[in-house]
Amino acid sequence: MFRRRSDDAAASSSVLEKQDETPQSRHPEAKKGRPTPKRSEAEASRRTRVTVPKDRKEAAKQARERMRVEREKQRQALMDGDERHLPARDKGPVRKFARDYVDARWSLAEFFLPAAVVILVMSIIKISNVQLLSTLLFLLFFVFVILDFVRLGFGLRKQLAERFPNENTRGVVAYGIMRTLQMRRLRLPKPQVGRGEKP
Repeated sequence: MFRRRSDDAAASSSVLEKQDETPQSRHPEAKKGRPTPKRSEAEASRRTRVTVPKDRKEAAKQARERMRVEREKQRQALMDGDERHLPARDKGPVRKFARDYVDARWSLAEFFLPAAVVILVMSIIKISNVQLLSTLLFLLFFVFVILDFVRLGFGLRKQLAERFPNENTRGVVAYGIMRTLQMRRLRLPKPQVGRGEKP
């Protein structure tokens, strides 16, 4: 009977001691649960820590500067194909494969804009035969471009299904087809493969 009372008292006193223990009352050599950073790491984190802007004007200035730096990184990435800084529209191995697949092939669609300019010039010449010829050329060229789109779309879809069976390829075929409408030297990101190379 006396033993049970003494045991209860000892247990309650140990609980009170644990509750009274604070971080300040711990032993100075007790572990804090994480390693102490090196001096160079601590100084680097202090240097890279973002300073809190003093007012709205300073905050807007910092935001504009960050956006300018990000745009410059994206522009450079579009020129050299650096995947880390590409826009979200162009990121990922699936999109890269679609670009390489398109860039490795000759496509009638990439000459659509120059041909459209020539046909437009022919159509404003006030000679009935030339105007009729321009209309026929436009219709023929348009039909061939559509057939080229169909050929490219089927080929690209098949390759995507073989190479990326578990990836989301939604919209990638349309992405590749839209790229064919641009002349090769004007395409962004810049082509990374030559004509006839396998992507």
